Amino acid sequence: MSSPNIAFSNIGASIRKPGKYFEFNTATAVRTLPGNLQKTLIVGQRLAAGTVAANTPVDVFSDVDAATFFGRGSVAHLMAKAALQANNYLALSMIALDDAVASVPAASTVTLTGNAAAAGVLTVNVGNQSVVVGVAVGDTPTIIAAALAAQVAKQPDLPVTAAAALGVVTLTAKNKGTLGNGIKVSATIAATGVTVATTAMAAGATDPVIATALATVFAAGHNIIIPAWNDQTNLTALRTHLDNVSGALEQRGAIGAYGHVGTLAQSTTLSALINSGRINCFLLPNAYEQSYEVGAAYGAVIASEEDPARPLNTLPLTGILANPMTNRLSRTEQENALYNGVTPSEIGSGEKVQIVRAISTYTLDPQGVPDISMLDITTIRTLDYVRKACRERIALRFPRDKLSARTPDKVRSELLDVLYKLEELEIVENVDLWKDGLIVERDLQDPNRLDAKIPTDVVNGLHIFAGRIDLIL
Repeated sequence: MSSPNIAFSNIGASIRKPGKYFEFNTATAVRTLPGNLQKTLIVGQRLAAGTVAANTPVDVFSDVDAATFFGRGSVAHLMAKAALQANNYLALSMIALDDAVASVPAASTVTLTGNAAAAGVLTVNVGNQSVVVGVAVGDTPTIIAAALAAQVAKQPDLPVTAAAALGVVTLTAKNKGTLGNGIKVSATIAATGVTVATTAMAAGATDPVIATALATVFAAGHNIIIPAWNDQTNLTALRTHLDNVSGALEQRGAIGAYGHVGTLAQSTTLSALINSGRINCFLLPNAYEQSYEVGAAYGAVIASEEDPARPLNTLPLTGILANPMTNRLSRTEQENALYNGVTPSEIGSGEKVQIVRAISTYTLDPQGVPDISMLDITTIRTLDYVRKACRERIALRFPRDKLSARTPDKVRSELLDVLYKLEELEIVENVDLWKDGLIVERDLQDPNRLDAKIPTDVVNGLHIFAGRIDLIL
């Protein structure tokens, strides 16, 4: 049987000058699978003090970078800080938006009453940060309020500014919009004669929309996108973006992650409106941090696991505080979340916030029928990686090949090799069982096209173990 002709890229067949000619062929050099670095994009809100203009993507390597680029204490800065605390080695890019036109900032008041009969300390908690002020004997509410406002100014990472007048400190969110309404404010004072009262942050209104920012980074190839906002409008825009960049033509598979700090009912209602196999929500009810900080930490933890098939169960969100005991999800509530497209949290040993099971918001097919095909977020991540591995192998092996009767078998052999290597890494399984279904054939309409059907049995996560203990007396 004659061997196929050797194809040269640079040595022409018409050479007549005697000589020994050699070229280098790198098409067969790589026989391994591609890496799977998870490039993460955060979409947040900036302040005017930031040095990077709105809708301008930039790589961020530290929260100091983010503070410089987007303004210290901005939504974008605090998201970067939370993400990098959760994953020190995160490959992070960010794009920030200005406050929306005609938006309104959220505000809260801290009201002090009575003169100090003894020295003590005033502590005001803003989100997960504390502002501590010393109180001296005889201090009036006006004096204490002025000291509190001055201390807030000395802590630029706070998401609020402060102004004092006649014993009342007004805290105003640095970024305008509804996100400021989620900043938790509480206060205690240990100084006889003085009382303190706070109001909840409120009245923040009108958020920017992320569609323009997503259009800017459409070709950038991010794997995980974390928006600051978890409203239906922005998450729908994210869903559209993910479907477009991850589709069969663009092939830049990506997922979205967001945080939710409201109730279980609120989170499941929202997830039903999104219903996407590429978007997942992490629920931490009544968290001390804002929803965007929780989402940033959660997305960063997903990015820390480069094996697409490995479950994220029990991984902690480092830097995120455990929520109050009365707001922690019960076993029944966790099950409810998992049946309704929400990733529930639990508090592990050492008061660590942990992932129970990372699932997507997808629960129903287009006909409204319950569908578990995209339940775990590992499923779509695995499919994205299998596509990447197959695509890169074909691109490496057949960059300028002719399409002859021999080509389908050669392509099938390479695809089968990729599947076997994926099986070795426990990303897919049962390759031999399904290999007869691996078909590579010439297209019936386009003479320059090959079509392939690649059966992919993805490896599932070990989420449940059931055992029966038989008593023997």
